[in-house]
Amino acid sequence: MSVAVSTDPGHVGFDPARLARIDEHFARYVDDGRLAGWQIVVTRRGEVAHSSTYGLRDREAGTPVEADTLWRIYSMTKPITSVAAMMLWEEGRFELNDPVSRWLPEFADVRVYDRGSVLKPFTVPAVEPIRIWHLLTHTAGLTYGFAQVSVVDGLYRTAGFDLDVPPGADLAAASAGLARLPLLFQPGTSWNYGVSTDVLGRLVEVISGQSLDAFFAERILGPLGMTDTRWWVDAADAKRLAALYAPHPATGQAVRADGVGRAALAEPTWHSGGGGLVSTAADYHRFTQFLLRGGELDGVRLLGPRTVRFMTRNHLPGNRDLASFSPEGFAETILDGIGFGLGFAVVLDPVPSRVPSSVGEFYWGGLASTAFWVDPVEEVTALLFTQLMPSSTYPLRSQLRQLVYSSLVD
Repeated sequence: MSVAVSTDPGHVGFDPARLARIDEHFARYVDDGRLAGWQIVVTRRGEVAHSSTYGLRDREAGTPVEADTLWRIYSMTKPITSVAAMMLWEEGRFELNDPVSRWLPEFADVRVYDRGSVLKPFTVPAVEPIRIWHLLTHTAGLTYGFAQVSVVDGLYRTAGFDLDVPPGADLAAASAGLARLPLLFQPGTSWNYGVSTDVLGRLVEVISGQSLDAFFAERILGPLGMTDTRWWVDAADAKRLAALYAPHPATGQAVRADGVGRAALAEPTWHSGGGGLVSTAADYHRFTQFLLRGGELDGVRLLGPRTVRFMTRNHLPGNRDLASFSPEGFAETILDGIGFGLGFAVVLDPVPSRVPSSVGEFYWGGLASTAFWVDPVEEVTALLFTQLMPSSTYPLRSQLRQLVYSSLVD
């Protein structure tokens, strides 16, 4: 499948000459070697106004980015898992204030890091249980081992939770292992990006009685026609998978990262609701249109419109933003004026971040520099796919926003 331009950009308020600057700008990243290739889609009012590819999906093989190129979307899996959980919420299967331990008893007596080192940490009991809304908003106190910011991150790595989970672990075993590690802070008192959505995926399994991959296939991917989205790429489609790259520390040139990249070519032992999917621009375009349309696409409704609006409001206590509700030391990675909803970052005020957007826009991205956003005010969606990790290497996402919003002239 491809995402073809479906309208004259001028008919939906874009200046075509200004939209063309998107390709001109991002082509420079490929031409000077910082990226291998990319794919970009921009829509307005449900019409595709811009769709382009450039460069190579596999630079060493010389194969170009094509309409059906497969991309590791990593954390762009999280919004899909959040939708899965909220589908169960709409069925009355749980309340957002419910303790996670009601379904995952391993989280009944969690402890919180207080002081000390990786070799000798001191912990205290959690005074508040981890609740389901904590998982959806990343306020549970869970973290990522690969973040390498806190002592707790180090404890995760020591326990085998880095970019992956301990060898052979399935989602149930991973969840149990995470519950044995201390939290970074008391639940609900701060925001920290971590494995919360992986635990949420396990919760979906237990509440629904289905494995996460089966739930996705039957309840989300199949109904939305996301036929190319999967947990791994088999031999028949391996040539469609874009290669994964990382910046050379001295030159900034994209260097192949096969050690991490090969993971997508083998069936996983666990299904990571936080980062396990591979997808295409066409498939994720359908997901963003489903969100823009308030939970419905092509006559298939998965969520009610009020649920989508509720998910995309700021759920941080006191309407705080990420900059003021995150642990000390996270300032460089957290934006002012950005809140967090149930599975999405939410724009509260675009001015502090110095990046154009609309109040109420929601978005997220992935480790390999993929990104999407949905702007209900302007009725704009945008998708960026490339394969460079980490995503903080270049300001690709903010630059795409600059180029898209400066192209709107109505």
